[in-house]
Amino acid sequence: MSATSLPGAPRATTRQAGIALAAAGLFALGMAYFAEFVLHMIPCPLCYIERWPYRIIVGLGLIAAFAPPKFARVLLGLAVLTMLGDVAIAFVHVGAEQHWWNSPLPECNIAPPGFGAMPLRPSASCDDPVYLIPGLPISFATMDLIYALAVAFATAAYLRARPWSAR
Repeated sequence: MSATSLPGAPRATTRQAGIALAAAGLFALGMAYFAEFVLHMIPCPLCYIERWPYRIIVGLGLIAAFAPPKFARVLLGLAVLTMLGDVAIAFVHVGAEQHWWNSPLPECNIAPPGFGAMPLRPSASCDDPVYLIPGLPISFATMDLIYALAVAFATAAYLRARPWSAR
């Protein structure tokens, strides 16, 4: 018996883990698109970059759901690394919001354009926090940091609890 399971409790298969991983990615992307297109929040360039790891884990999760168990475990391991990459991106974003440093993206650090050449898609400033829930002082980037850590931790805990020989 592992420390992470209850006696007699069924263990998740790699198929279930892959589907859960894809669902976690779709949930995060759904929230981002909901905020952008329904709530009309304008994302900054770092926000757009933070969406890519979720797109990747959706693909990895779906492939893992239908792959042989040993290959699925490799894909789930890649998903953990992908989410740790998102943790790093979100940490940089939170640091820019908190003015610990400037954003590494040049488009975040330039003055807004004049009336001449307007961008095709408006962009928010990377150092201006966006709050999804009124009254809750946790920015969208901070929520992403916490969520990405949780997804990475949950996937890593699943991999650790399931031996290589298990399905």
